[in-house]
Amino acid sequence: MNARDVMTEPVVSVLPYASACEVAKVLLDNGISAVPVVDSNGAPIGMVSEGDLIGRDDSAREARRDWWLALLAEGEPLSAEFMSNLCAPQRTARDIMSAPVVTVGEDTDISEIARLLAAYRIKRVPVVRDGRIVGIVSRADLLRALATGQPKPAGPEPSAHGSGLFAWVDQHYLHGRHQAQSDRPAEPAGSRQDASLRVENFRQLVADFQRGEVRHREEARRAVAEQRQNKVKELIDHHISDESWRAILQSARQAAEHGQKELMLLRFPSQLSSDGGRAINVMEPRWPGTLRGEAAEIYLRWERDLKPHGFHLTARVLDFPGGIPGDIGLFLVWGE
Repeated sequence: MNARDVMTEPVVSVLPYASACEVAKVLLDNGISAVPVVDSNGAPIGMVSEGDLIGRDDSAREARRDWWLALLAEGEPLSAEFMSNLCAPQRTARDIMSAPVVTVGEDTDISEIARLLAAYRIKRVPVVRDGRIVGIVSRADLLRALATGQPKPAGPEPSAHGSGLFAWVDQHYLHGRHQAQSDRPAEPAGSRQDASLRVENFRQLVADFQRGEVRHREEARRAVAEQRQNKVKELIDHHISDESWRAILQSARQAAEHGQKELMLLRFPSQLSSDGGRAINVMEPRWPGTLRGEAAEIYLRWERDLKPHGFHLTARVLDFPGGIPGDIGLFLVWGE
């Protein structure tokens, strides 16, 4: 079974500018303990749990007790002091969410999902299609699937679109042009030669060449865009195993042995970032929250395993095709 078979849908979500009080109401109204934060395109950029709302230090334990009473007892009143702090207008979902967020594709096997939950010590993962959230898989969903052993009925396959549509249009358009040209009556050889010496025909040849150049550039642009989109999908669907993480650390050690002070852990298209790499380009403090897929998992591994030992992680835009961020590099840094 895979994520598509066990995920919960439709997904309850909130926008980044939702207040903490609004997020709390969403959790209570829907009887859930966490909610994904999505951008205007429906891409998950973080997760807010009841722990994020309340806090995780000792002073929050009493508030946590009251919170769960309200959640489980259908309306048990919360303390006024706690509600005042929770509903402070300046606190938004973006301020309190945990980010970056680990995601999976619809075809991810449930055994891999279970491994991710254990590896990153999380309780749920959003399921994405074309970068947009379409479901969520929690520990409860996995347990339910294991208990019943039955996947849910498969839904209809998504309709063909994108490059397939362009191919269909090109095929029929070119066929129509070929048919129209073949239906033209043949001209006498002499008149054709005379026509070819007219200045209008030379100008037409130039115009045809220019149109061909534009068409070729557009086809090349579409091919590059499709290639980058496929790379983004690959990086979202690929997950860091313990073995591959050990291999990355070994590569870093070898780089240090050769006098290097940093190592690029991953090169990825800017589209893998939820904002297209803009936060990384200007080094906003919140840039880690824009990471998705493999880049997000590398960040979380670094935060857990390497940051406590003094290693730094930075991201840099490597090129600017057309004046906008292109590829981004994620670097592990140990040099001063």
